[in-house]
Amino acid sequence: MTRLRRPLAAGALAAALLPLAGCNNAIVMNPAGDIARQQADLIITSTVLMLLIIVPVILLTLLFAWRYRARQAAVSSARYEPDWDHSTKLELLIWGAPLLIIIALGTVTWISTHQLDPYRPLSRLDENRALPTNVQTMEVQVVALDWKWLFVYPEQGVAMVNELALPVDRPVRFKITSSTVMNSFYVPALAGQIYAMPGMASTLHAVINKPGTWEGFSANYSGDGFSGMRFAFHGMSAADFDRWVENARGAGAKLDRATYLELAKPSQREAVRRFASVEPDLFDAVVNRCVERGRMCMADMMAIDASGGGGKQGTTSVARASWRGAQTTVVAGLCTPSDPTGTGVTSVTSVLSSLEPAAAAGKL
Repeated sequence: MTRLRRPLAAGALAAALLPLAGCNNAIVMNPAGDIARQQADLIITSTVLMLLIIVPVILLTLLFAWRYRARQAAVSSARYEPDWDHSTKLELLIWGAPLLIIIALGTVTWISTHQLDPYRPLSRLDENRALPTNVQTMEVQVVALDWKWLFVYPEQGVAMVNELALPVDRPVRFKITSSTVMNSFYVPALAGQIYAMPGMASTLHAVINKPGTWEGFSANYSGDGFSGMRFAFHGMSAADFDRWVENARGAGAKLDRATYLELAKPSQREAVRRFASVEPDLFDAVVNRCVERGRMCMADMMAIDASGGGGKQGTTSVARASWRGAQTTVVAGLCTPSDPTGTGVTSVTSVLSSLEPAAAAGKL
């Protein structure tokens, strides 16, 4: 019987460990970027700290169930004490150990929250190398579309659909937004996921430390084409990245506002597309919801509203003026979609003169 149990036990152990066979290649725990590496270390540290209390509790639960089972009642080592109700040593152990774990977890969380803040510029390339002072951070503008990804390289003047490339050991700052609904930008090999939201721009600092090709995707459900909203991410040497940019510049297509509006229409599983040039300030127009010509930008409207004007009525400027001996905020200019630049604005004087009859009639 003993000979039979040993092979069975070995087989059961092998079956239990089989799901862990691929853990060495799990990209979340074995990433290629320093930020993702620090996040993986944080997961390991937190798990170990929690296991320090979880494992003893599980083992003691099994021990108590075995030692104080009914058939063990006659054994002297398992004393029967129905009137026992307190032990200072046990109280200190039960409350002290979890408290120490919570303090340790809180300390680790506090430090890592600040160190891994996605808005915080990088201070190192990896755990062994500080960030050189002569290295310039590269900017990549990311737009989550329905259902594809647009990457704009303002420094290089090119743009890509569903393809992202970065030079190795060069810090990058992602500016991330969405065209319609909330989405999530996630490259497990590079850094944690960051939400992409319409009308605002999120920031993520990261660096890739070795060449290779990985997958990026949307980590937030956003509709019918969500499952195919994936892109290829390439880590390249500086020379290979320069060649990649030159190939994009040879594509010949230009990403202007009209092209963007066509690109933004919902589509699924788009092939990689490259644009040789990008219209200036396109990303800012996407963030401010004014890609269409003649549409007031959200930033201008909010500035007008903050000044007391009527942004929803198409106001482009307000001013402080004296009226009946008091200072008041008045509309200093009006524009229409056919006059997006506001060149045909009315003057403060004309606005004030128009207020006089209204005030006299008791309408103000």
